[in-house]
Amino acid sequence: MTVPDARATVYVVATPIGNLEDLSPRAQRVLREVALIACEDTRHTALLCQRFAITTPRVSLHAHNEARRVPELLGRLERGESLALVSDAGTPLVSDPGERLVRAALEAGHEVVPVPGPSAVLAALVASGFATNRFAFVGFLPRKGGERARTLAALAAFPGTLVLFEAPNRAEATLRDLHAALGPRRAALARELTKRHETVLRGRLGELALEELRGELTIVVEGPAEDAAPAAAPEDVDAAVDRLLQSGLSPRDVARSVAAELGLSKRYAYARVLARLPRGG
Repeated sequence: MTVPDARATVYVVATPIGNLEDLSPRAQRVLREVALIACEDTRHTALLCQRFAITTPRVSLHAHNEARRVPELLGRLERGESLALVSDAGTPLVSDPGERLVRAALEAGHEVVPVPGPSAVLAALVASGFATNRFAFVGFLPRKGGERARTLAALAAFPGTLVLFEAPNRAEATLRDLHAALGPRRAALARELTKRHETVLRGRLGELALEELRGELTIVVEGPAEDAAPAAAPEDVDAAVDRLLQSGLSPRDVARSVAAELGLSKRYAYARVLARLPRGG
């Protein structure tokens, strides 16, 4: 059955991140009425559909097949069939596949309609106790050394709350790197959100530790203290960093000189140095 809209539509449907009671009545209706559900994992979504007696056909749409699947789905839209896009958990496109489909649907003149609902990002953020008026969702940090260092340096300069995802086997290394880049900021570690064993650990980077490695982690880090804001404009800091790097000084010596010259913290200065280093350096 096709949802009775004037134009074929892609519904971006948020699904539970753990507690099945969080699937909204609207989401249930849309999943029943569309012609097809595009799923990150059809087996996972089959369990959800079984729980709510949803018999709509399903097709996979994941990182490894999205490029070749999108033309097929566009053909369904051209025939007037509306689709639902779901991920394994939470809101699609947030560190999940679906961006190609949404962009292609819009470019082809079709409607894209969000069906809001569960989000690990927002659930962890509002449970952290940190400011919510300005935050950045980082997703997963890069794994490679140079790219990872540059990303961490950029995060150190961001003036708001940070939200990250991390796999359990890499969580300890990420917490160490965050502490090295950001200092002992307050942080919250959330896992198993909305489930029976939901846990939110709160403390400071450098002190927080995981007792067991189970389940994907959502890390929320408080923004820098107001008195830690740089005394110089970012472009002035970067200009000083570039000048001293060109003189041949080591990154640490550049950071010391820039901190003394512009009245910055050494940590902030070093973060800017890392951000300005040539890629691959």
